[in-house]
Amino acid sequence: MSRLHAIESKIVTIEEAKRRMATWHMKGNKVVFTNGCFDILHKGHVTYLAKSVALGDQLVVGVNSDASVRRLEKGSDRPINAEAARAFVLASLGVVDLVVVFDEDTPELLIHALEPDVLVKGADYDPNETNPSAKSYIVGSDFVRKRGGEVCVIDMVEGFSTTGIVNKMKQG
Repeated sequence: MSRLHAIESKIVTIEEAKRRMATWHMKGNKVVFTNGCFDILHKGHVTYLAKSVALGDQLVVGVNSDASVRRLEKGSDRPINAEAARAFVLASLGVVDLVVVFDEDTPELLIHALEPDVLVKGADYDPNETNPSAKSYIVGSDFVRKRGGEVCVIDMVEGFSTTGIVNKMKQG
């Protein structure tokens, strides 16, 4: 298999992700899930993903579709990179095992479908928040916990954000 094909084979449908995850679970592996836009990949993202996979054996990343990013109101010029490009760049990372693009506003349906062992978000979220209306609530956390899974947060790398990069580019 060529390296290009290896990268492309990591970008899968929900059904294919479920199939591969079932194989991993049969081997006793712990599957970690995280999600985001990952619009302009930077050191903060890569550090976050590496720390995420360290909480288990495989890492599955849910990527917001272009329509989903636009609904998040990150700015009229977002996403910068199309969903296929964002998924491809993520899949090229050795720390990422699968990438699944989702179109909903939140990854809740994807989390329910995939049933990860560990759910990870950045430390701007609160793993103890139980109010789904709270900004710091981690979508899918109740579901993962009810299944016996873990919900974790990872500190962000200071000085790295896609919004900061976009603003810097606009300033010239």
